[in-house]
Amino acid sequence: MFGEKNIKRIVSISAAAVCLLSSLRVAPAAVFTADAADDVMTAFEITENMKIGWNLGNTMDAKASEPSADNPKVYVDSAHAGVETETAWGCPKATQELFDALKAKGFNTVRVPTTWFQHLDDDNNIDPEWMARVKEVVDYGIKNDMYIILNVHHENWINRGDFADAYDEIQPKLLKIWTQIAEEFKDYDQHLIFECMNEPRAVGTAHEWWAAEAVPECDVINKLEHDFVDLIRGTDGPYAKTRLLMLPGYCASAETQFLEAIDVPDDPYVAVSIHAYSPYDFTMNTAVKDHSVFTSAYSANLANILQGMRDTFLDNNIPVVIGEMGTSNFDNTEARVAWTTQYFTTTKKYGIPCCLWDNNTVSNPKDPGECHGYINRETGEWYEVSLPVIDKMMEIMNDETITWGSERAIPTVKHQAYEDGTTFLAGPFELDASKEKTYQNTTPGGDGEVEWSQLEGKEVAIKFEGTTPVLCFSDAEYGGWTEIKPYDVDKDNGIAYFNMAKVPDAWGDDPTTIAHMQAKSPSKISNVDSIVILEAPEGEIEEPEATAKIKKVNLKDATNDDTLVVAIEGKEGVKTNGALGFMKGDEWAQIEWSGTTDADGKLTVEIPLADAVVGGTAEFQIWANFKDVDITDVTIKSASDTTTTTTVATTTTTLESTSTTTTSTETGTSESTSTTTTDKNAGVVYGDANCDGNVNLADAVLIMQSLANPSKFGPEGSDPTHLTETGRANADCCNVGDGVTNKDALAIQRLLLQLVAALPVTD
Repeated sequence: MFGEKNIKRIVSISAAAVCLLSSLRVAPAAVFTADAADDVMTAFEITENMKIGWNLGNTMDAKASEPSADNPKVYVDSAHAGVETETAWGCPKATQELFDALKAKGFNTVRVPTTWFQHLDDDNNIDPEWMARVKEVVDYGIKNDMYIILNVHHENWINRGDFADAYDEIQPKLLKIWTQIAEEFKDYDQHLIFECMNEPRAVGTAHEWWAAEAVPECDVINKLEHDFVDLIRGTDGPYAKTRLLMLPGYCASAETQFLEAIDVPDDPYVAVSIHAYSPYDFTMNTAVKDHSVFTSAYSANLANILQGMRDTFLDNNIPVVIGEMGTSNFDNTEARVAWTTQYFTTTKKYGIPCCLWDNNTVSNPKDPGECHGYINRETGEWYEVSLPVIDKMMEIMNDETITWGSERAIPTVKHQAYEDGTTFLAGPFELDASKEKTYQNTTPGGDGEVEWSQLEGKEVAIKFEGTTPVLCFSDAEYGGWTEIKPYDVDKDNGIAYFNMAKVPDAWGDDPTTIAHMQAKSPSKISNVDSIVILEAPEGEIEEPEATAKIKKVNLKDATNDDTLVVAIEGKEGVKTNGALGFMKGDEWAQIEWSGTTDADGKLTVEIPLADAVVGGTAEFQIWANFKDVDITDVTIKSASDTTTTTTVATTTTTLESTSTTTTSTETGTSESTSTTTTDKNAGVVYGDANCDGNVNLADAVLIMQSLANPSKFGPEGSDPTHLTETGRANADCCNVGDGVTNKDALAIQRLLLQLVAALPVTD
């Protein structure tokens, strides 16, 4: 994965399996008889026995390059290459000794990412020499009774800009490759696992890493993977029907909206393949300057991502394998160990085996986000800086008090029958997340008047199809917009349940001022049939993990000359930050703050309201280490008040969104929002390529269009469909000063995906 220097969001987490070994033994020659097929494992038995995995990264998946014919200084992928590609990216050849060292440490699975396109003839026949080398590497693990994942990796003919329209070109080639692989390995037992593709996506497009715009691509992926499953099941061999097959979603992402787009075949031996370098800001994001603490916000983010895997698949009896995961070495070993502890404890309880990514790079000042080196492949010794991370993984795997798969299922909640509830809103309604500017991403508000007396002590249920909706509340003027996520989702019947007991805390003000209740599609499309109010279930309710501490603030009587003063208390020396967030027209805006509690555990935050929208409700949010501090007092200090307190430096950023409440980590990102920074001295609004006052996907698209067709999309007056001179200055938001490049479009995408807090950035 990390051989290609693409800008991407790698989200999610990984974990490991239990230390039990399969009762099936493998012959050293890796050849089996049909009789062995009589003793087979279920898919969940395979994933449990996989235990904990490791990736042979940047090796069999490496690609050779050669100078371009047009420019000798520019290297392009070669059309054909030999077995020398194994060392093309600087890693040594794989050896039996390496696999022996992995096994001795406790790893029971090795993922072997493999690139094939450079080893095909014009008829897509695999070079016999390359196939023999791949088989030799696979056998290193098979001889050690290890599980091996073999895949199709770094294939430029799959990951392409026209992916949505390329099914007819991709399918024959993909199946031709897998037909040959299946034949070569047909007698290998269930220790050999096939993974259809690696991070399939529309490379170079404005939506390369954005699920809301990748619906056609998701459909193509589903068709290809159904074809793949049908192919393998129809091949000859004693394990054709029982071989575990791993299927990734769009870019193998762990985000719930990507996961929900996967059409899992009705097959007892398939598992969803997920890549989970989560949370990205902690594990890899070089735009975040301090990785020394695995904060409470990071912890909450990780918990939500892992829970999404459980709720979407495991609870529905579909196995999950985290094929890639890890955290780069930022000289933050203690924080990496803390991350590992939560990651592997949770995934073990859920029953998810994880494969650690290793690219054999311990440190790289030029690219610190890509330092995933754990074992010296030449000596078999573990790198000292990463050994505590490995030891923590193995400690958790061997901890008998943590039971594999003990929390695989969502805790059962007995709800009142949907049809027995009180109908609040009858549909159907089609909600489209891409149409939030025209309010077509929510159910109607005019017919949705509600009183708190109807909701208190109840729960609300939404019957839907498609993307799981969120539930939104607002006052009579649609102010104080507040969203909550469902705590339980009945996937079989398409019902999402929301706990009203949590609304007062989220609302933060008198809940009797709530006047509207609406369903909203957070991404892609939701079809809402109806909304009903039910009696609250008995017993304890498991709520989604909080990702921030939020206090609603009444600014109705404030003026722009006033200052908001917030008293915070907690442990001594807690570094924290956050924002004051508010609606600015149809957009979400926020003023950021940061600080550290003193020797008495106290911190006073002062935020001038000069740039705030007063006269309504705002949110004071704590992001970093929010579990270690509390808000003890909130006051408005008028301009005439001479009392002085410590002023915290603030930065104003604008986020494009009609609303939000769930704001996240210590970099200041926010769900379904984006940020931009205005350079007031230079008059530059970084990222606003079309000069419309917002930074959104349209700006990234315009940049790509101007690069591809400058004569059509170049300067032409102030037309927002052209990249004007002012727009060109705004567009130069990555590596400012190097002109407009595709990196600027990717920087905007990173912003929209909350990978960076603001623009500009450096790569």
